[in-house]
Amino acid sequence: MAKRSKKNSSDDGFVYSTNPNATFGDLFAGLKGDMDDTSNSDITLEVHISKKGRAGKVATLVVGHPGSDNELKDLAKELRSHCGVGGSVKDGEILLQGEVRNKVMDYLQEKGFNTKRVGG
Repeated sequence: MAKRSKKNSSDDGFVYSTNPNATFGDLFAGLKGDMDDTSNSDITLEVHISKKGRAGKVATLVVGHPGSDNELKDLAKELRSHCGVGGSVKDGEILLQGEVRNKVMDYLQEKGFNTKRVGG
């Protein structure tokens, strides 16, 4: 069976409404992310130290950011740059190489986040 061509797809990117007075802005008003209504001071991030599953190497984890993947990636990039270490984002957690928990907590507090030190 052949794959369906994108040209023949019924999804043309149009949004329909039964309201004759609806405007484009009205149709997308409810689709904005929830992060628009919350400030950084409402978010508490947990900062962990972990060796598990990393061949004995120490890593710093930042857990609890409720934002979108793009916001999480941007925050991870800022943290990696600030601390001068490598890292990644996986499963909604920011993973930074090395024991940089104090630097991370200081930076997050400067950005207005509430932080919680978890573990050792």
